[in-house]
Order: sequence, then C-alpha cells, then structure tokens
Amino acid sequence: MGSLPIAVSGSTVHGGGSGGGGSKWWRWCNKNTSCGKSGSNGGDGCANSSAFVFFLVAFVCLASIGGLYCRFLLPPNVHTTLSSLGCNEDNEGSWSIGVYYGDSPFNLKPIEEANVWRNKTAAWPVANPVVTCASASGASFPSNFVADPFLYVQGDILYLFFEAKNSITMQGDIGVARSTDKGATWEQLGVALDEDWHLSYPYVFDYNGNIYMMPEGSANGDLRLYRAVKFPTEWKLEKVLMKKPLVDSFITQHDGKYWLFGSDHSGIGAKKNGQLEIWYSSSPLGPWKPHKKNPIYNTDKSKGARNGGRPFLYDGHLHRAGQDCGETYGRRLRLFKIEVLTPTDYKEVEVPLGLKESMKGRNAWNGARSHQLDVQQLSSGEWVAVMDGDRVPSGDVNRRFILGCASVLGVVMLVILFGMLLGAVKGLVPLSWCPHNAGKRSDATFDWERSSLLSNRMRLFCSRLNRASSSLRARIKPRTCSGGLVLAVIFLVTLVLMCTGVKYIYGGSGAQEAYPLNGQYSQFTLLTMTYDARLWNLKMYVKHYSRCSSVREIVVVWNKGQPPELSELDSAVPVRIRVEEQNSLNNRFKVDPLIKTRAVLELDDDIMMPCDDVERGFKVWREHPERIVGFYPRLADGNPLKYRAENHAREHNGYNMILTGAAFMDSKMAFKKYWSKEAAAGRAEVDKLFNCEDVLLNYLYANASSSSTVEYVKPAWAIDTSKFSGVAISRNTQTHYGLRSSCLQKFSEMYGSISSRKSEFHHRSDGWDV
Repeated sequence: MGSLPIAVSGSTVHGGGSGGGGSKWWRWCNKNTSCGKSGSNGGDGCANSSAFVFFLVAFVCLASIGGLYCRFLLPPNVHTTLSSLGCNEDNEGSWSIGVYYGDSPFNLKPIEEANVWRNKTAAWPVANPVVTCASASGASFPSNFVADPFLYVQGDILYLFFEAKNSITMQGDIGVARSTDKGATWEQLGVALDEDWHLSYPYVFDYNGNIYMMPEGSANGDLRLYRAVKFPTEWKLEKVLMKKPLVDSFITQHDGKYWLFGSDHSGIGAKKNGQLEIWYSSSPLGPWKPHKKNPIYNTDKSKGARNGGRPFLYDGHLHRAGQDCGETYGRRLRLFKIEVLTPTDYKEVEVPLGLKESMKGRNAWNGARSHQLDVQQLSSGEWVAVMDGDRVPSGDVNRRFILGCASVLGVVMLVILFGMLLGAVKGLVPLSWCPHNAGKRSDATFDWERSSLLSNRMRLFCSRLNRASSSLRARIKPRTCSGGLVLAVIFLVTLVLMCTGVKYIYGGSGAQEAYPLNGQYSQFTLLTMTYDARLWNLKMYVKHYSRCSSVREIVVVWNKGQPPELSELDSAVPVRIRVEEQNSLNNRFKVDPLIKTRAVLELDDDIMMPCDDVERGFKVWREHPERIVGFYPRLADGNPLKYRAENHAREHNGYNMILTGAAFMDSKMAFKKYWSKEAAAGRAEVDKLFNCEDVLLNYLYANASSSSTVEYVKPAWAIDTSKFSGVAISRNTQTHYGLRSSCLQKFSEMYGSISSRKSEFHHRSDGWDV
C-alpha cells in the first residue's frame, strides 16, 4: 500500500496505490473560506462558531430542563438531612434498627403494631426504625448508618450494641444505647469500643459473672474477645481467640460444650458469604478445636451460610439465623433449626421466620434488605427482638453514579448527532486538529508522516468521521416529514436521558422517606370516601398511597353501590372498607374505634400527590396535633362572607381554613367535635346541601380555640384524577362556590365568624408553606 498524500508548502505530494481517499481528506482539511483570511485556521472559524452557539444553546436548554425536573419532580434526599454531622450517603447502605415483639420468636410484630404511644416525641404510635444514623450522630459520634444490633438484657433495662459507620474515619465503631421502656425509646450512651480497624457484629454474652463482647475485626486478621471493665462503655482486651479473620461469629453453649460459629473468607477456594465453619471448646476462652466437617458450608451465598445474629433456644431446639446474600449483600434472613451438633456431625433444617417483607420498596426503612436478628425472651415471658434494615441494596451509590454518568454521556452523543443533522456541527474532528494546521514542522516530521502507518490510518479515520455528518443528513433528510420525526425522537430520548442522569446523580436513593420528629417515627391512617362510580380512582389511589412510608392502614368509607373485593386493590398495607347505610358527606368524620393511630389523613380519592408531600404534612401535624394541617388553604372574608379559590388567599397573604379533602387531623378530637350535640345543626345543613362538611369542621375547630387551628403545607404537585375519569363531584365551580358561600354565612351565625382569624404564608423556617 502506498502512503497517503502529504501537503508541503501548499502543494500535494501523491503516493501510490489508494491515495484517492487521502486526497479527499486533504481537500477537506485544506478548505479555506472567507470566514477569516488572517491565519491558517480561518476556515475553522465559521464551523467552530456555529458549533459553539449550538452547544451553548443545547447546554442551557438541557440544564434548565434538568433543573426544573430536579426542583419539582425529584423527592429530597431525606437521609442526608437527618443530621448535620453524619448520615452521609454511603455505598454500604443506609442501615437502621427496628424493634419487634411477640409471644414467640416465630410470631414477631413490629413495634408499631404493639400500639406504643409516646407523647414526648408525638409518636402515636411509635414506629420503626427506633435507632438511626441520626440517633448516633446526635450523641456526638457522627455515623452514616447503624447496623448489626445485639441486645443485652439486664432486668427491665435493655442495652443495644451496634455497628456505627463513622462518618469521619469511614470505619465501623461499636455504639451502645439503653432503653427502660422495652425498646420504644433509646438513650445513646456513646461509643463502647473503638479500634484502629473496622469493627462490627458486637456479640455480647455472659460467662462466669463477667460480660464479654466478641466483635468482628476481620480487617485486623484475628478474632478478639473483650471483657467489660465498666459496663457498658469501657472494655478491655481479654484474649485473641483465633488468628483467623472470621466474620460474623458467635459463641453458644450446647450439650456441655461451647460452640463457635463463624466464616473465614480468606482461605483459597472459600466462597464469600457462602462459607461457615464451627469450632468447639470447654470454655468461651478456648482453646478451640475445629469441627470434623469444616467447612460446614462452602456454597452459594444465597443459602444462609453466613451468620445473621444471635442463636436462640426455643422448644428445646437451637436455632441459627443466616444471611441470604444472593441478590445483594444481606438481602434477607433465613432461619435454621439445628438438629445435630456434635464434634463430628452437624445438621440443620430451614424453618419459616414468620416475618413479612415490606411491599413499600425503598419507601420502607427495611424495604431492600435485612440481615441481622437478635431475639431474646424477657422475664415476663414476652419475646423482644432487634433487627436491622436498609432501603437500598449494597453498592447503590456507585451504581447510581455509573448509570448517571452513562446517561449524561448518552445525552452528549445525542446532542452531537442532533447538531450534525441540523447542520450546526460540520464534523466530529475540528479543522485545527489537521496536521497542516499544527504550525511549523520539521522535515523529520514530514518524513515520519509519510512512513507512519498509524498516521495514515488516523487521517483516514478522521476523514470518514467528518464525512459522516453530510452522509447522515443526506440519508435522513431533516427537512422532510420523516426526517423531522427522527429529530423529534432524538430530542425526546435526549430529554429522557437527561432527566435519568439528573435522577441518578442528584436524586439520592429515590426513596420518599418519612420525616422523624424528635428522633422518632410514627404512622397514620389514610381515610377516603368514595362510591362505585369512582372505582378506577380508588384502585390507583390505593396502589400509590399504600407505598408511602408512614401509612399504616387505608380506610375506605363506601357511601353508595357495591363495594369492591379487597383482592381487587393492590395495597402494601391493610385496607378496610367501611360500608355506610346512608350516602352522606358526614360519614367522612364518623367516629371509628377501629382506627389505631391518633393521626388521620383525610384525602379525597381523586387527589394524587407525591408521598414526600404526604410525609412532610405528617411531620407538620405532629408538631401541631391540635390543628388541621393540609394542602389546600382558603381565606373566608368579606361582607357577606364569600368562598373563593386559593388565589384569593395568596393575594391577601393569609388563610383561615384548610380543606379537609387533603388534611391531617387528630381522629379522636376531630371526630368527637364533628359528632357533638353542638354540631348537629351544622351536620343537618351538610346533608341538606350535600356539601360543606370540611367548612363545618374548620368552624368547629376555630370555635374551640383562641389560637391558630389551621396549618398549610405546599405540595410539590398534585393531580385531580377525576378530570380523567369524568366523575368529578363538583363539576360546576360557580354553583359549588355559591353553596359554600351560603355555608360560611350560616355557620358563622351558628358558631361565630372566622373572618378575623388569619394565618400567614411564609412563616415556617423550612419553607414548606410558601
């Protein structure tokens, strides 16, 4: 093959063979236009300037769209706002710890089902998780997450030992907390054990009057035993039990011997998270002898070989918890009943754990995985357990970053393609990269270019790349209908990739988490009123809101027609349909003794809003449980009183009513007020007009207090789904507003005017009421 042509002093020296392709490339490279004669790069100016303008406009447009998407559609990353010291995003996860109760270790229920109330933290009831990264960080040891919980029971006091991932050193320390109310609230006592290496899995036990801790410290290459000097915060190294980097180990007594279970992933051929070994001794202090069948397991990581907490004795049998790490590290727990345990033989069979996995996905604190359980029996006979959980899989931060970068790279490529089709981008390789534009060169450089095969191939490659623009335009013909359709598709795909990239890079885990108050979480009941013609709305409503983190139960007040079967509703929480005998709007606030939570969210079945808005509203209500807290403010004023839309309230920077079609309230207080004797005349008016039940409740609240009785929270967005289903209750806005104006006047005569009351917007420091 001959060499490609080389330009020397404006002339072209041709090589033999296939020099024609190279000549075309040099003609493209040497092309000079009137876009600037002064300098060798004059022809570059026009192409570069048009490309620059195109890329600038594309960047501004896409950045604006990404910013709007981030502002209005992405939920905030609540986890990182829980503490100013810790709770940073961590690739290992966002673990936290929950408490469970039961009459046996196979019938455990989360603390919220025990209906434990705590007025101090406005938790009615207390809900899991009870210990989080914010709990540890608030006690002056900043942590990204807490995991690996172990209990130590001392009379009526529970001590909780756990791994706390230090936000500064990025290694695990052992934290400790104390509870005097069976785990409902925890006092953080600080760091119990801190070494120069990572610590986790703090297995605590008694022996000969002493309290010992055997944490995992595999990063140091051994297994160590510590003794409490001043329980629970001061520990002293008692002994190095093994010079092996064992992970997640425990010691248990059985048939007169002590047995040590652990996993050694350092051996040749050892399968990570699928290996289990056993040793035995006459004392927890050793010496330890290996089991004859070691390794007991060296199998698939989903089989539960790696330990998942403290073993427990029940009904005469020892039980071991193991980790299923098949889908991701710590995906779920598996429970095994040990049938044979001798120095020469071992046999266990899997038994049901009895715990239901949450269907709320990442919105649940343990929606993605749970990998450790410690269950113990109290002196009362009741069983108490602690379990950790995470809403994201292992490696989620890295995965999101990689996907986000890949999406952005896809955006860049599509923008270049779009520019080429429009003609704004003339070529993929700038003219200034051509060899003849590189400035003065020596004869040696020319000789090298003639003989270099790599140089020749690069020239040919660049030439073909730059001809791709005109070739694409000739094939697609952007000025035609089909070409315009191609441009539209490219534009839409670019927007989707842009939003996807923003979501993965800036959107956090994607979870719409609950907001704690004073360090504790709680739950509420969601209540809606509907009838048979709105079943489509109800199905969508239940599927969406049942996945919100703090929703405990959905109560459907069925006013008319044949109610649906529960199997027709896709729900992550229990649904109860309360069929009413009379079609009345007063049924919305009927006293319901089956509601277990203090907070009720009255939410119409045609309103769709993000779970994050619901969670923000719940937190605000917990701050002001004596108020109606909702998302639609109104200002009733004028003479005579007139009902107007939200715009009127904003124009006058204030409101005195909250529509209860989307509002939190104290179920007992609100329903009791509504069904009191004093409200009988108002209820009769509601039945007469089939309207104004929410207006009446606002008057009843205002009549009972001289302080503010309403609080507004602005939703990021809300959609009225009745517009799509054609079953809106109030189709004629003018008539609807006229009826409500009449209600305002009549209720003012009955219960006193509310026109003098006014709560202002923009008074919250968090900006949730703008």
